[in-house]
Amino acid sequence: MSPLLEVAGLRKSFPATRNLFGRVTERTVVSDEVSFTVGRGETLGIVGESGAGKSTVGRQVLRLIEPDSGTITFDGDDVRKLKGKDLLSFRRRAQMIFQDPFSSLDPHMTIRNAVGEPLTIHYGIKGAERDRHVVEMLERVGMRADQLDKYPREFSGGQLQRIAIARALTLDPDFIVCDEPVAALDVSIQAQVLNLLLDLQAERGLSYIFISHDLSLVRFLAHRVVVMYRGQVVETGTAEELFENPQHPYTKTLVAAVPDPRARRCSAAVPALEA
Repeated sequence: MSPLLEVAGLRKSFPATRNLFGRVTERTVVSDEVSFTVGRGETLGIVGESGAGKSTVGRQVLRLIEPDSGTITFDGDDVRKLKGKDLLSFRRRAQMIFQDPFSSLDPHMTIRNAVGEPLTIHYGIKGAERDRHVVEMLERVGMRADQLDKYPREFSGGQLQRIAIARALTLDPDFIVCDEPVAALDVSIQAQVLNLLLDLQAERGLSYIFISHDLSLVRFLAHRVVVMYRGQVVETGTAEELFENPQHPYTKTLVAAVPDPRARRCSAAVPALEA
């Protein structure tokens, strides 16, 4: 079976300096010839230090920013060539969960509207039918129906991230880019969110790109791992291979910096959700 997502030669640069006339004289390359695949129902971890280009790659895959060059193939379609209804269909099937739940949700929208908005935009679903879908999604991520008319400021960080996951799931996607989705949360809440992602993957056959600088989280969640350094992929492999026998010096340094990668794996097995 062919991969759900195939990325080849992805490159992106941004203007670094300009001359007196506003013309770009120097560019900073943030992703350089990045290639990988993501299988159906698979989690690909992308790891590296801050500034390695991980998040930029995730945004390019979803066309939130346009690559300079390279190809992105999703279920056989060339993502970079999609327009109109075809692009809209892709956006229904491919979603993103951002790092900061406080900024990823509109502070002026109730949870009812924040989670239900994609249903109205993509399918024209409104009123009671939309509310039914919203409640179903919220309850699946551990939230209550009586919280529909509250605003983001009334929730904790862990609750907001679960609301963000509910929003991402509303359109029943096949693929989600998780960009440091638990970095802003306490360790105990991280475990809850990670287990939720695993449960949802088992139920729905979801494919994930899981972006993180925390290797112990990636080891717990990912099937395969891509290591990035200064915009380039320096090593790929299964999670087990990469953590047990890293080959690249940079990967060895990252793995050595984790005191006990199995300790987080054990703590992440706590399934309870906060009220």
